Amino acid sequence: MSGADISAASGRAAAKVRLRDPYFAYRIVLGLYAAAFLVFLYAPLVMIAFLSFNDSPIIGFPFQGFSVKWYAKVLNTPVLLQSFGNSVMVGFLSAAIATVLALLLALGFRHAIRYKPGLLNLILVPIIIPGIVGGIVLLIFFGYLGVRSSLWTTVLVAHVNWVLPFAFLTLYPRLHRFDRALEEAATDLGARPLGVFRYIVWPLVRPAVIATVLFAFSLSFDEFIRTIFVVGYDRTIPVQFWSMIVDDLAPELPAMAVMIIFVSGFTSLIAFLVGRRAD
Repeated sequence: MSGADISAASGRAAAKVRLRDPYFAYRIVLGLYAAAFLVFLYAPLVMIAFLSFNDSPIIGFPFQGFSVKWYAKVLNTPVLLQSFGNSVMVGFLSAAIATVLALLLALGFRHAIRYKPGLLNLILVPIIIPGIVGGIVLLIFFGYLGVRSSLWTTVLVAHVNWVLPFAFLTLYPRLHRFDRALEEAATDLGARPLGVFRYIVWPLVRPAVIATVLFAFSLSFDEFIRTIFVVGYDRTIPVQFWSMIVDDLAPELPAMAVMIIFVSGFTSLIAFLVGRRAD
């Protein structure tokens, strides 16, 4: 028997084995579903990135040539740069405040306190409430208090309220798994509580805190629904993006979308890598 005949016979035998496999069809269907899911998830992003280089004053097809002029226009428009800067500053400040509060809450929840399950559910309420409902509640709340809408009052509070539960859910499991015998040993050796935190707890949870800050920043940077209700005269980049869609469907919108996706994706990736190091 020649080598070609042996290869053909082996192929037919392998095909028969696959057909007898009861999970073969299941794996095929699962693979097709996974492929369709990935296409459905990432095809719009690829399309937006493709259209951002289209040398056309109208968003859409046909593709009239490769150009980076829309990126240049975004980077040379003061209003867009100011909105981007507002989102970055509010994002980092709200992420820092939310992470500090989440760290304190996580440290406190390591002890036996009364009504602990109820307090835990109360912290997680902003995640459960729909964004539009949360925005209306915040608008009524600030209006009742007479607080003027601005970036550093209403928007900052709204963003801290939104990202705090996520920061807590990121930090609490890491602190819950922390070996408290290390703290007890340091206390037995004469260390004060502040020293125990500074020299024992903080070095071990610092990567998790950095990852939480970056993750919270990405959430705040992209937040739109709650922001639109309390933003006032200032603009964050999602609010500015929405206003440009409503007003004139500006041709630089795909380039703006790519830049927003890049910032959010990059910070989330760094947070993921730092979080893995923390693990």
